[in-house]
Amino acid sequence: MAIHCSRTCLQYLIHLAHDNVDFRLPEIRALLSLRGKPFDPGENFKEKSPFWRLNGLSEEDVNSIMARTVCAKSAFELWGHGRTHSELRNSLLKYPTENMSPFLQKDSTYKINVYTFNKTLEFEDRIKKIDAMEYLSFEGRVNLRNPKHIFCLLEDYGTDPNDIPDEPLYIYFGRWIADGQRELIRSHSVKNRHFIGNTSMDAGLSFIMANHARVKAYDLVYDPFVGTGSLLVACSHFGAYVCGTDIDYNTIHGIGKASRKNQKWRGPDENIRANLRQYGSEKLYVDVLVSDASKPIWRDGVLFDAIITDPPYGIRESTRRTGSQKDSVNSVKPSEDYVGDSHVPVSMAYHLSDIFTDLLNFSAHHLVIGGRLVYWLPIYRPEYCEEMVPLNACLRLVSNCEQTLSSHTSRRLITMEKIKEPEETDALAHLSDPHFSPYQGHNAFREKYFSGISKRTLTGKEETNKMATNGGE
Repeated sequence: MAIHCSRTCLQYLIHLAHDNVDFRLPEIRALLSLRGKPFDPGENFKEKSPFWRLNGLSEEDVNSIMARTVCAKSAFELWGHGRTHSELRNSLLKYPTENMSPFLQKDSTYKINVYTFNKTLEFEDRIKKIDAMEYLSFEGRVNLRNPKHIFCLLEDYGTDPNDIPDEPLYIYFGRWIADGQRELIRSHSVKNRHFIGNTSMDAGLSFIMANHARVKAYDLVYDPFVGTGSLLVACSHFGAYVCGTDIDYNTIHGIGKASRKNQKWRGPDENIRANLRQYGSEKLYVDVLVSDASKPIWRDGVLFDAIITDPPYGIRESTRRTGSQKDSVNSVKPSEDYVGDSHVPVSMAYHLSDIFTDLLNFSAHHLVIGGRLVYWLPIYRPEYCEEMVPLNACLRLVSNCEQTLSSHTSRRLITMEKIKEPEETDALAHLSDPHFSPYQGHNAFREKYFSGISKRTLTGKEETNKMATNGGE
């Protein structure tokens, strides 16, 4: 018997991209929470699957997700599904007629696409699959160029490219609603960015971070390690006002040696403001300052709706703060191409543990309630455990996603949400609670990173010598 429901309680299908897989669920959850909606996938949910079925949403909810997501390709109103085409047929025939009929009228036009995941079908095979669906009562005319309605048959052949089954593992059919924002990855590619540096954030990851932080129009977003402003570009795309700080005078002022190939020095118009101008969001640029993240420069009180940043790890950019020889024997002189004022502040090592302690404390004091902190945490994989993630009594851990860098290192995208204002007792509780222990092993991350590279290089040399000794076998 057909199940009758209103058009606001339909089931929807999300077709997800199969890159940045670990970041997809937190992104969709965050975008749903902007509308006050829970993530409800129902039974048999598989996070790694390229297809998710979502319940309890309206078409407006789905459109709002697709208007921002870079992790999802397309969304559909799900009409039927099954493990075989026979099951799909039975499912479609049970779908409420009143839900289908508005899109099957004589005066409408339509087309049917066939999407396959992990398998490529010949054109003739696609046509056969479409012809086999003649049991659906389409009364309109086919229009392949500009149809009023688009329908899709989607087949899932699993995620293992080395073991592709002859028949799909699961099949879906539905009405296309909207595509995601995958085009932003290309249009905002760092390759075409006006002003770049050695550590400019990938465009796709920048938009993912902005979505995890739930950045929206009229928010004020801050990046304390702003670099060349890739994260500001992403946040301004969603209508937020953006600002940042960085200890590097040359980067903030867009001067000194260039990071682009075949270019020795930066041009006079290479700066963060120019990057926002490139994408039409210069009006949302507040300012950037030369500042040390370890030193307090902001007035007390809440200031920011979101704090999004990628702190230096000591690999391509050094971790440093202002100080003097009296403060540390490890102080570092400015680089040779430093072109700041005649007074040159001496810098000293800024340990990763201190960076993250300062970052969380700053966020606890300066985020609005419900505001989010999103940042990257580098880890040495053989020693990693969840207890290593820095915590703060005022911040709730929302998500923890991994991006693998090598066999022994990765970085984790940490999203936290402010749940209360800091109190004097929080500092003492922080010291006594073992759950708030500092991020361990962090200060040796650079050594472990290069140690792993050295080991791989050494292993390669040993293998080469062994092959030479054995006659190349």
